[in-house]
Amino acid sequence: MNLLPEGTDVWVPAILILVGIVGIVVPVIPGLLVAVLGVLLWAYETGGATAWTFFFVCLAIYLAGVAVQFLIPGRRLRRQGVKTSTLLLAVLLGIVGMFVIPVVGFFVGFVLGIYLVEHGRSRDRAQAWSRTKHALKAIALSMGIELCAGLAIATTWVIGVLAT
Repeated sequence: MNLLPEGTDVWVPAILILVGIVGIVVPVIPGLLVAVLGVLLWAYETGGATAWTFFFVCLAIYLAGVAVQFLIPGRRLRRQGVKTSTLLLAVLLGIVGMFVIPVVGFFVGFVLGIYLVEHGRSRDRAQAWSRTKHALKAIALSMGIELCAGLAIATTWVIGVLAT
């Protein structure tokens, strides 16, 4: 049973992979997951051992990317004294900010959330700002890791398309 109309067996997965990579940079959707789902759709439609092998390689890249994305920045944040609860509260304030300030509200709310929580804990502006900067660097590193994994998935998929 084909899920895609005739002649779209490469274009729909390509669009999903592209949307996934854009979703990494503009964090609205789970970008890596969407990219892997695009490769899964392609492997299902293409069939054969080669397509499935490339899918499993992409799945391994996805799993490695997710693991590294949480391990490295998380360890750095813990070393700097930023707690997970701080980040969760900052995300909540970021979501509120999304509705208050269109387009950039999430980022403004997130940064403000980290600063306010850390300032409330330490009562020291310099320490709160320092931890806020470390959290922002960790988030940028996490997005960079995710983007590298997404581009590796896309490259692997293109090689798989050429190989089949």
